[in-house]
Amino acid sequence: MTLPVIVAGGGIGGLTLALCMHRRGIPVRVFERVPELKPLGVGINLLPHAARVLHELGLGDELAASGIQTSSLSYFNKFGQKIWSEPRGIAAGYPVPQYSIHRGDLHLLLYRTAIERLGPGNIVTGAGYEAVRQTDDAVIGDFLRTDGTGEFEVRGRALIGCDGIHSLVRRAMYPNEGLPRFAKRILWRSVTEAEPFFDGRSMIMAGHPDQKFVCYPISQEASKRGRSLINWIAELSVPYDSPPPQDWNAEVPKSRFAPRFADWKFDWLDVPALIEGAKFVYEFPLVDRDPLPSWTQGRVTLLGDAAHPMYPIGSNGASQAILDAETLANAFAAHDVIPALAEYEAARLPATAKIVLSNRQNGPEQVMQIAEERAPKGYKHVNDVIPQSELEEIASRYKQTAGFTVAEVKSKAK
Repeated sequence: MTLPVIVAGGGIGGLTLALCMHRRGIPVRVFERVPELKPLGVGINLLPHAARVLHELGLGDELAASGIQTSSLSYFNKFGQKIWSEPRGIAAGYPVPQYSIHRGDLHLLLYRTAIERLGPGNIVTGAGYEAVRQTDDAVIGDFLRTDGTGEFEVRGRALIGCDGIHSLVRRAMYPNEGLPRFAKRILWRSVTEAEPFFDGRSMIMAGHPDQKFVCYPISQEASKRGRSLINWIAELSVPYDSPPPQDWNAEVPKSRFAPRFADWKFDWLDVPALIEGAKFVYEFPLVDRDPLPSWTQGRVTLLGDAAHPMYPIGSNGASQAILDAETLANAFAAHDVIPALAEYEAARLPATAKIVLSNRQNGPEQVMQIAEERAPKGYKHVNDVIPQSELEEIASRYKQTAGFTVAEVKSKAK
């Protein structure tokens, strides 16, 4: 009997990995600490290179039924003046859409699909990863039942740490790494049902790195009623060095940030009204970690936020975890464990390290910083302060760094 690949963590990356492994006939079992998966969080974006992977897993219809197929991405200054706009997804010539979708909807879609395809015995909740031991030909994962009924062991051919930015698998590899790196910027996130802006499928970013507002619609159900469920993020630089806790359920009062956006009433969007219309607000610090020299020790490796936590700039966090999953499954389909892990790391570690470092320089959002620096009082036309060629080069460079040029996605589409 072939031993399974053990996946520690049942988030978006871990479940996508399980589905990719299953599609290639590789036995796999997922162990998730929480006893019940719930639709936590707010909106995320799936870039076309990640959407391609999920389409090839047969999930295209479900994504289209739940999320919004993003038509464009536009950047504006703090006065609502346009800096840069470009088509996205199908409108940009990709073979698959870009999706804006509720994180919880995507997570539950992956979970339901994994249960159906792998069987409930292979997707185990209420089982927290504790440690791993290795032999010459196997790994033994130690897990703790969160209902208090004790510990148990799982024997596998490899163990993949998909347990997030506070990964215990990573901590065992790098015990002196310390806490995530805080950028001294805080994100406040929520959703508000409102009238659609632009075509009802647009994503916008306004402001600059020290004060920014991002929003996009995420719900087909609202769209069918002529409304938009708008996911939004308000971001501010802060003067303190220690971040608040990272908690998907940490609700905070709007008074912490809303006054700074009180006059952001544009012809095309009323930011204060969106903030006021939200029923709740979650608070998150902007954090990441330095790229590692290696993700792999023997038969153990890392994936997603456990491997390369990055700032949520350029819509790449979940997308890169999905690309990790596909690459690792392909490597397992072609090689024994040790060479498979080596091939995976060689392909994905350098690629994601570049994105982590690019996001620290604000990635494609550099155009907002440049506009603020060169024209803090606004402009008649953006090309008076930023040449069109410079805007185009910044957008193109980030697509190449993050691996989602139209040509790259088309070359991998099946």
